[in-house]
Amino acid sequence: MSWTVQRWDSVFTQQAGRFRAAVASTGLDTAVPTSPGWTFRDLVLRAGRFAHQVTRYLTTASRVMLRPVPIPDGDPVSYLDEHVAGLADALADTPANRPLWTFSPAAPDLAWVWHRRVAHEFNLRRWEAQAALNTLEPTDRALAVDGIDETLRTLLPAKYAAENPVAITGTAVLSSDDGPESWQVTFHPGEVPYARIAAPGEHADAWLTSSAANLLYHLRDRTSLAGTGNHDILRAVIVE
Repeated sequence: MSWTVQRWDSVFTQQAGRFRAAVASTGLDTAVPTSPGWTFRDLVLRAGRFAHQVTRYLTTASRVMLRPVPIPDGDPVSYLDEHVAGLADALADTPANRPLWTFSPAAPDLAWVWHRRVAHEFNLRRWEAQAALNTLEPTDRALAVDGIDETLRTLLPAKYAAENPVAITGTAVLSSDDGPESWQVTFHPGEVPYARIAAPGEHADAWLTSSAANLLYHLRDRTSLAGTGNHDILRAVIVE
């Protein structure tokens, strides 16, 4: 089944609901071990501000980057609920190919990029919350594969465009061992990384193989996998 904005929006609804259930089951001072130093308060505020900011892009169709929304006063859970509801409405009203600003030099300035980003952001927050509470539900494999693809082709270029430019040369191949998917990522100094589907037997300077879900959360720096080859390249593929 191919990915559409309707499918991504359905994932958002499901994952936001699971995240909210996890939040309701504990206190805001509960630690989040996968993000050292964070508590559920930080998770809730991060998710709420993300929902608020994306809603602004969708409802204004801004073609330029907007200033970040300020950290809100008051109850963070109420803030989360308000802006998740607003985001759901905005997603439903925004077609895939509406032009608006997006965040990555490797992605088109079209709304479907935000539909996809929202689905994976709330899956990550759900995963972190459930992991902290030892109530972790498995990640759908197709969702994990799409999340890897988004991370390598969209988030990784955004990271290096916004932060220090790439200073290494080399390639990494990441392969799922529970399916046929493999990606090759190429690094050149002064350029954003380029990711594509890897061919069988593709040359690389570093390799990383695991299940799709494990690869996804490793790439988002929430778990740690042992790859082989060039350590600097293995570290460079991680989006924190």
